[in-house]
Amino acid sequence: MAAVSECVQPSRLRVCIPEGMSAYSAVVTTGIYCRPGCPARPLPANVRPFDLPAAAEASGYRACLRCRPYRSPAAVELAAPELVCRAVQMIADGALDGATEAELGSRLGVSARHLRRLFAEHIGVTPDQLARSRRAHFARRLLDDTDLAITDIAFASGFGSVRQLNRACHDVFRASPGALRARRRRTDRLVADGGLVLRLPYRGPLAWDAMLAYASTRAIPHVEDVRDGVYRRTIVVDDEPGVLEIAAGGADHLVLRAHLPYWDGLIHVVERARRIFGLDAPVDEAVRDLSGDPVLGPLVAARPGLRVPGTWDPFELGVRAILGQQVSVSGATTLVGRLVERLGRPVPGLQPLGLTHAFPMPKAVAAGDLSRLGLTGARAAAVQAFASAVDSGDVRLDRSASLDELVASLVAVRGVGPWTAHYIALRLGERDAFPAGDLGLRRSLARLAPTAGGPLEEVARAWSPWRANAAVHLWLAP
Repeated sequence: MAAVSECVQPSRLRVCIPEGMSAYSAVVTTGIYCRPGCPARPLPANVRPFDLPAAAEASGYRACLRCRPYRSPAAVELAAPELVCRAVQMIADGALDGATEAELGSRLGVSARHLRRLFAEHIGVTPDQLARSRRAHFARRLLDDTDLAITDIAFASGFGSVRQLNRACHDVFRASPGALRARRRRTDRLVADGGLVLRLPYRGPLAWDAMLAYASTRAIPHVEDVRDGVYRRTIVVDDEPGVLEIAAGGADHLVLRAHLPYWDGLIHVVERARRIFGLDAPVDEAVRDLSGDPVLGPLVAARPGLRVPGTWDPFELGVRAILGQQVSVSGATTLVGRLVERLGRPVPGLQPLGLTHAFPMPKAVAAGDLSRLGLTGARAAAVQAFASAVDSGDVRLDRSASLDELVASLVAVRGVGPWTAHYIALRLGERDAFPAGDLGLRRSLARLAPTAGGPLEEVARAWSPWRANAAVHLWLAP
């Protein structure tokens, strides 16, 4: 390992918040667009609003050199059909890297033409233009923050060649990659003594200590480790192992140190790393809507930065959730550690970091020997049925399925109940997922609001569409 320095009707609009989105302002007289908070003060008559940087760029505007909108994520509630929101999430995961809009549409059950029409109507940019803009912005951050060669940056950002990177930089930033690097500010460059160090910016508050404690109590032995304020884990990228380390940074960012075998597709490694701690979650909106609730209000006020914990690997999360049915958190940790020892891929040389294995792939779990792990026959069968369903595509964990579709596909797996299905969905980023049958949630509600009245399912209706946030606040309530 190299150490590196459906479509829904308009009446059912949902909120769609990918990284880098907000109400951007473009100035027709200068041809520049800015993010909120830019000190520039153009005449209002000359300003045109855009929800996406990509939409502003598609209209011929370039990023402001003062506020540099590519450097920090911003969030806004963008009304768009659920299908469009899921398509945006899939594009962020690399659905258009080496694939076409037609293939993306097929995964979502619509034609490429219909998908482009929806994007044009609700976002103002095509799926391909959105993917290209994201790659260009990520490349620009690498040019600022790292000393990676421009060739490495091209492939790390998802471009197929340096020529594509050059063309995108000229179109989006009106300069070559070399010229952009020459403009970087002295404080931008991050120096590493091992691994590639990158900022993971976020908006709104972040309850880092609480989030890290949650990850620590549920860390998968041999795969994850939390100590001295740092979260570490093994990953596999294109069948090659790597290591990620995430720690606190400044007031508006965490710091990621990535040890990878090569840089191709780094943009998607960073995207998935962001999800581990919910950095793209619209926490301000959740706080706004839940603060007035008599049960959740005091909890939200005490920890406004508490986010729904995400995951690096949805399959890994699902296995752990199934193993955690009807056992304690520590019991589930023991069981999943044994499974990793039995079926996981050894990764030598990482013992000082508390890491020894990569989590096994679905095919390996489906065909593996789960005897003598301390599992009941029914639990072992459920784990292998889940692995088979993921491997075959019967259960889709790529956010292409709606919450109802995802839950339905999970409970169709023998041995997986509604609690597990909603918990998996919650950790995958489904903001309205809510494991109402969870004993911990029921106990917490009874302690905090003994006179609330009615079943938890009824009480929780008032928390929609932020029931996942509500669940996390109840689980971690003092």
